Amino acid sequence: MTTTEYNKCVELFSDNIFRFALKSVRDINTANDVVQDTFMRLWQHVQDVDFDRVKSYLFRIAHNIMIDYFRKNKRNADFELVNNNAYSFVQEYSDIKEQLEKAVNTLSQIQKTVIMLRDYEGYSYDEIGEITGLTNSQVKVYIYRARKKLKDYLITKGIEL
Repeated sequence: MTTTEYNKCVELFSDNIFRFALKSVRDINTANDVVQDTFMRLWQHVQDVDFDRVKSYLFRIAHNIMIDYFRKNKRNADFELVNNNAYSFVQEYSDIKEQLEKAVNTLSQIQKTVIMLRDYEGYSYDEIGEITGLTNSQVKVYIYRARKKLKDYLITKGIEL
């Protein structure tokens, strides 16, 4: 890959990787760090990467960086398990987008990743498998289970689909 192709990759894919990272880590600064680290790693291996396959390569790097982030910050995850409803007022009004975001946050990390890549970013099953290192059938199973879990969550909250 040439320097011109690298710069084109930054223009084409940095926003997509940022959205993908932000949905996973839910922190703008961390999402920016993921994007920066992703392109830094691409630059380190720029001679080894084919320009035609760079999109899936970038998302795979970003996915791996986020896995490392979650492993590193695993001890902080206990605070996310605290039931906020026990310490806050109950709100009568609830926007569907907010409820859907809460539902997505109940998914496991791999389910959240495949759902975001498929439904938010529009990747094919093959591309998702290439990014995550899963087989095509594993991707389909994770997506099916994630959608079922989302549906069950929304139904228990009384939200009509």
